[in-house]
Amino acid sequence: MASRANDWYAQAERDLDYARMSREVGYHEWACFAAQQAAEKAVKSAYQHSGSEARGHSIKALLENLPDRQQVTDDLVDCGRILDHYYIPTRYPNGFDTGIPADYFTEKESDEAIRCADTIMRFCHRRLFGSTGGD
Repeated sequence: MASRANDWYAQAERDLDYARMSREVGYHEWACFAAQQAAEKAVKSAYQHSGSEARGHSIKALLENLPDRQQVTDDLVDCGRILDHYYIPTRYPNGFDTGIPADYFTEKESDEAIRCADTIMRFCHRRLFGSTGGD
């Protein structure tokens, strides 16, 4: 089977762009979710690049089980842990006792999610292309 690593990474880039746009217009729940999606897809691109298949949505777990894990730092895993919190409650009203996700996510969280996604994407970019991209 041909590697789809570049496709996974290209979609991750679009998801991160969407996270930034959502943050700018104050849709912080969507910014957080899109950042989570960007990082998840970027890590899955690294799996594809190494000839492996990734399953699941936990970025923390995906990073911890990444083939040739030697370059995965504690900071990357921490970013994965942060982003994992944005997978479900950013989208569903039943993630909280009352209100909607928009009531619970802030600009501060958007900024942190985007920063973490960007950190993970730079790591994956180095694995795929040998440079950080944008540097």
